[in-house]
Parts: sequence; structure tokens; C-alpha cells
Amino acid sequence: MNRTPASTDTASADASGGSRWEESGESRWEELVTAALLGTARRTPSGIPAGRDAPTAVLDAAAVETVRRRAGMRPGRAAARVEPAATDPRPLLPPAAARRLAMLLADRPGSGGGSGGRRGSAPDLMELLPQWLTTANQRGFAPRPEALPALLDAARGRTDLRPAVLAFAGPRALWLARLNADWRFALRSMPGGGAALPGPEEPDRIRELWEEGLFAERVALLSGIRARDAAAARDLLATTWATERAEDRLMFLDSLRTGLSAADEPFLERALADRSRNVRATAAELLSALPGSALAGRMAERAVSCVAVDHTQDTPTIAVEAPHECDPGMERDGVVPKAPAGRGERSWWLGQLVEAAPLGTWSRRLGGRTPEEIVALPVADDWQSELHAAWCRAAVRQRDPSWSRALLGAPAAPEAGGPGAVSLAERAKLLGTLGAAERADWVAGFIAVHGLSEAFQLLGVCTVPWSGPLGRAVVDALDIARDAGSYPWSFSGVMGLAERCLDPSEAPHLETLTAIPDEPENAAPGAGSYWSESFQRLVTTLRLRAAMQRELTEE
Repeated sequence: MNRTPASTDTASADASGGSRWEESGESRWEELVTAALLGTARRTPSGIPAGRDAPTAVLDAAAVETVRRRAGMRPGRAAARVEPAATDPRPLLPPAAARRLAMLLADRPGSGGGSGGRRGSAPDLMELLPQWLTTANQRGFAPRPEALPALLDAARGRTDLRPAVLAFAGPRALWLARLNADWRFALRSMPGGGAALPGPEEPDRIRELWEEGLFAERVALLSGIRARDAAAARDLLATTWATERAEDRLMFLDSLRTGLSAADEPFLERALADRSRNVRATAAELLSALPGSALAGRMAERAVSCVAVDHTQDTPTIAVEAPHECDPGMERDGVVPKAPAGRGERSWWLGQLVEAAPLGTWSRRLGGRTPEEIVALPVADDWQSELHAAWCRAAVRQRDPSWSRALLGAPAAPEAGGPGAVSLAERAKLLGTLGAAERADWVAGFIAVHGLSEAFQLLGVCTVPWSGPLGRAVVDALDIARDAGSYPWSFSGVMGLAERCLDPSEAPHLETLTAIPDEPENAAPGAGSYWSESFQRLVTTLRLRAAMQRELTEE
């Protein structure tokens, strides 16, 4: 047997000789591959005679070259041994819950398990995964190791899942993420790539990380300290504030929303003179959320000079005289001088002054009236929408439920939302300042009178699972729409919300709605079958959610 270059005594060969052989070997391999792709009729490799036997000769040469390449491959340098993953002290998922998780993950898009297209009566399993993760995290379970790759793949495709997935997946997921570039998002999402942040007993480590860490690590450090010691976080930020970049100052300043108090006022007042307009605006917004701050007082003084009660009319009326200029003091306090396209400057300035003024200002200014009485007053010269919209923003910023109730009005009122709720987005934000039960009752009353056509955004701010009255209001409205022969596709969004948010205990009460209804003459073709299919899916999903809860509460 002839010896190949790989079997020769390489001990005496110098490095340059080895390099020349490697280059020639690679060159020969490329020549054979090219001939195989193009065909020997178009290109015949060197050393192989042309003709009908050329293809066979090329394959024989490729076989020999393959052996040569393998035999001549030099061993790679041994890599450092991979450190084992950190221990996860949490208890593993119960077997039934682990099987359920595998089922939910297999249904995700791109996994090969999703049904695709029209789902019929089958539940949308991937949409139940966030709820499953929330419950699993509340119970303190750890995933079984074999589930981690699918969990990380799911979080890679859906950024909204990442916080819950990473909390559930634990330290082993971060260990895997260091070995697979596709999962590096997990390292970016966790401060220090998952390393533990220094505690209050480690001031030297805190200082080192704050001064030398990556931006994401510094944000996480500041947020963590702020959550446990607001003053310490503010003092830490002050040590480097003057040397930070504008975009970094903005992000750091935003962390002060947690635990915001009057103690933060001196720091925020200094930030009003910042070089960055965005930093100044954020500082002003935070100060206006402190009703006792000096900025709130200055804004109140400006705002009340623009709004008063006119008693010369038959009915007391709010008169408005908007600012005629935006002076330097207003700018320093966060008023943006340039109005957006389509907005008048004076109304733009007025709105900013009113939303930054403490809401308690208006009772004193407008004759001791309550928020409900103030909102009920007529407003002269078409200023009502601008004034009430600014009060809406103020109620949300200051988290004032009494003003929110006044601006929302009764859910059964015409135009459903009171005079101040100028849009569904405004109503949803105002509802967010109320307690969960009151919020659900208001939305239930809204749906009972106005139906579901405008309820989707309002339902999104209600606590899950929906309360009994809210759930029944939604189901009743869907039933009415079904009996009326309405287009069922118009309600697919609400139906999807009901699958995720309706209390699972409602499933037995929905059985009667799974039958195909008689279709009125003016009904959309096929609407009855679609409604039946949708209610079957709703019932199946509710039962599945009930099973999920049982599996995650097993001991």
C-alpha cells in the first residue's frame, strides 16, 4: 500500500513543509468538488484522463482525498473543562406539570407542533404559556433540565416572555446561554450575565461595579439599590452624575420613579438645569408627581392664572385664558415650547401647565367644588376638551382615584366615559388608578350598556382572572352578538381575551353556547358554525387552564 503524505514521518518535516502540504491538499479537494458540481464534461481535474470513465475516477479520487484529509488532520488544542452549572435549590416541577409545559412549548410557532391557520375548537396553547409561567414562578418551581432548550427558544422568539422564562429557568439557563450564541439574550437580560449583584454589606463591590461595570449592569445595580434603599441609590447616582452621558443620565433618572418621595426633590431640582432637554423633561415630570414640590407649586401658580370660574353667566362657567408665551421659567420647569404639528401653541402650553399642577389646586381655585362638580361645569370657548384631557393626564400621573372617577363618569353615561375621557387610551389609563374590584365593576357596567365594540382596550387593564360580574358581562355580550347574527370575526379579539382571562370555573355555564345557533336571515354566512366553534374553544381552554392550576398546586 502506498503511503499518503499523512502517514509520512512528520517529525522531521518543518513547519513550512507542513503548511505547503495543507495548502496543496485543500487545493486538490476544492478542484475535485468543483469538478463534481460542474460535471467532468465541463471540467476534468488534473491527473484524471477525460472520457466516459472520468466521473468514476473523480469519485475514486474524492474517496482517497477524504481519507487523506481525515488522516492528516492535526488534533486540536484541548479546551478548558466546562464548569458545571450552578445548583438550583428550588423543587422540580411535578411530573404532570412538566408534561403540560412540554405540550405548551411544542405548540409554539416554528416548533413543528403548532396547528397553524384556523384553529377550530383547539386551544391556543402558546397563549397560555405566560399564565402558566406566572403560576409556576409563584409556586417557586424549577424546570426539569430537558425543558430548558425549548424554554430558551420560546423566549428568544417572544420578548414578552423573557422575564418570566428567565425567572423560571434559573441559573442553568444562564449556564446554557454562555454556550449557545442563539441564547445570548438571556445574558443581556440579566445584570452581569446572571451574576449576583453586590449587597449593602459590600460597599467596595458596589463602587467598583458602578464605576467600571457595563451600562446594563449599572442600571440593574441602581434599580436594585433603589428598591431597598432609595436614598442610597440617589446618593450613588449623584457621585457620577456630572460625568455621565445624556442618554445614560436619562435612564438612570428614570429609576427614581421607584420609591419617589420628597427627599428626591433637591436632586431633581438640580436636574432641571441639565444640558439635555429630555433629562429636564423627565425631572420635571417626576417633580410634578410630588404635589408638595416647589415645581408643582410654580406650575399651580401658572395654571390657576389661566383658569377661573365666570359667575357672570346664568350658570357658573369655567373661563380659560391660555398663556400667550412660554417664558424661560416655564421652559426650565419642563414646558416644551414648540407645539406638535396641528396643535396651537397656547393650548399646548396650557395643557402642560394643568397636567403638572397638583389636582388639589382646583378645588381651592374653583370655589371648593369636588372633582365631580368641577368636571360637570361647562367650559367656555371650546376649551373643555383641552382642559379635561390635561386633568386626565394629571390624574394618571398623580394616581388620584377621586379625579379618575370624576373624569370617567358613570359607565352607563352617554359616550361612556364622562367628559374628560377623550379616548379609549385615556379611559384605560384612568381605570388603572382604581382598585382591581372597582376597575372590573366599571368595565362590566360599560359592557352591559355599550357592548363590546369599544371594550377590548378597557378589558386589558382588568385583573386576571376576571371577576364574576365582569366575566358574565363579557359572556352575555358575546351571546347577544351571536343571537343577533353579528360577524363573529369582529369579536375574535375579545374571545381570545376571554380564553386567557375568564375564570375557569365559568366553563360549565358556557356549555349551552357551544351548540350551533339558528341563524337570522341577515346573519353572516357560516356565522353560526364559527360562533359554536369559538365557544367550544373557550370551554376547552377554560378546562385546560383549570387542569394547569391543579397540576401546579400538587404537592
